Amino acid sequence: MAWDEWEQLKAQAVPSETGDLKVGHKDLEKIGGSAHHLYDQLWDKARVATPSSDSAAGDLSKQGFALGAGLQHVSNRWEEQLKSLMDACAQISNHMQTTKAVHANDENYIQRQMSSIDALDDGFDERVGAPGEKNSVYGDKSKKKE
Repeated sequence: MAWDEWEQLKAQAVPSETGDLKVGHKDLEKIGGSAHHLYDQLWDKARVATPSSDSAAGDLSKQGFALGAGLQHVSNRWEEQLKSLMDACAQISNHMQTTKAVHANDENYIQRQMSSIDALDDGFDERVGAPGEKNSVYGDKSKKKE
């Protein structure tokens, strides 16, 4: 199988009727990029209220208000949930980058294998001339040494 043939077969591959998904490198890049962007946005914007909430909770608690402990509990839960969501975004982003790298390595491996098969096929082709003609490298058998 020549490399062009392999590329043609890959291009013709379509999802089967069972619902198999077909994902390209650009799709993986978009998903990973979106997850990374969401992570950055959560880091920059969703954590803004935490220091002021913690400060307010401390002040209210010092003044004897039970609301201080409640506000601190809400702030702690927000931070836990935010970290959980940020971890999920980071895992998605990292997984897409890893998947992209693995598939690229697979493609490179297949290409190397196919190239070496082509080189091996060329090595077994002893014809110098057109197909059907005798190879002049082996000389003319009709002229025997005397």
